[in-house]
Amino acid sequence: MSAESGTNTLLQDNSTIRHDWEHEQIHALFDLPFNDLLHHAQSVHRQYFNPNEVQLSTLINIKSGGCSEDCAYCPQSARFDTEVEAEPLLDIAGVVASAKQARAQGASRFCMGAAWRSPKEQDFKQVLAMIAAVKELGLETCVTLGMLDEDQAFRLKESGLDFYNHNLDTSEEYYGEIISTRTYQDRLETLSYVRKAEINVCCGGIIGLGERRQDRVSLLATLSSMPVHPESVPINLLVQVEGTPLAETDALDPFEFVRTVAVARILMPRSTVRLSAGRSEMTESLQALCFHAGANSIFYGEKLLTTDNPEHNNDLALFERLGLRPTQ
Repeated sequence: MSAESGTNTLLQDNSTIRHDWEHEQIHALFDLPFNDLLHHAQSVHRQYFNPNEVQLSTLINIKSGGCSEDCAYCPQSARFDTEVEAEPLLDIAGVVASAKQARAQGASRFCMGAAWRSPKEQDFKQVLAMIAAVKELGLETCVTLGMLDEDQAFRLKESGLDFYNHNLDTSEEYYGEIISTRTYQDRLETLSYVRKAEINVCCGGIIGLGERRQDRVSLLATLSSMPVHPESVPINLLVQVEGTPLAETDALDPFEFVRTVAVARILMPRSTVRLSAGRSEMTESLQALCFHAGANSIFYGEKLLTTDNPEHNNDLALFERLGLRPTQ
């Protein structure tokens, strides 16, 4: 099937969930006129979601800094001279208090992130207890802890975990330019353990790392070719942090970011597409375009791990102006 015929077929039939997208077909979607791409993405979005609802998640850092990895974008790496200091794991009481506040502000999912290559047993047991405590509050639970083995994945499931976040970050081809301390296959292996344990997968990437469009195509091809699409697909915009290797990276064209959101929506119609890191760098108009392109989830709160995020009241004010409401 040619790229053109593949695109035309999809334009005629939005109901097919596919796992066999070819790179040429995804390129053809990126190359569509902007208005056509957004119209198509919005049409697909309306088949599976209420277009005026946005799922709210809160993300807290339960263990910051001191990570042994060398992810070139990350201020939590011990290898880079940033202002982030290594801190111990939070206690359960503090996590529960944050979760209660998030629930009161309308969050339906509470996400906990730790700056580890992979969790050590003593820390892992504490995280299991945190998950169980947050789950008792009636919130969906999500963690990102780095690499897992199969046993850890099943123990997370037993604790009540709903989602595990483990991003691919970028294409397999460009990956070596960003990270050297773990392989692309390492990431895919962790995702396979998560899926085997029947935990929902939260997996996306970071846009604006200096990659080319073909890398964005490849990333989305990998995600959309999974036997089951990730239930959540975070689309992060690089936050340039002084002291990291990517601090001086050229800014991404904002319309290219919107195109990436729209293509993700088309390729993975049933997935929740989340605007994640980088929203503090986006204008309200850009965020509105992303919602029109099919984004239907955000992290809210003043911090995303270590980087700034729009304040809760600002998000609610924007929702009111756009006629959006939190998903119940």
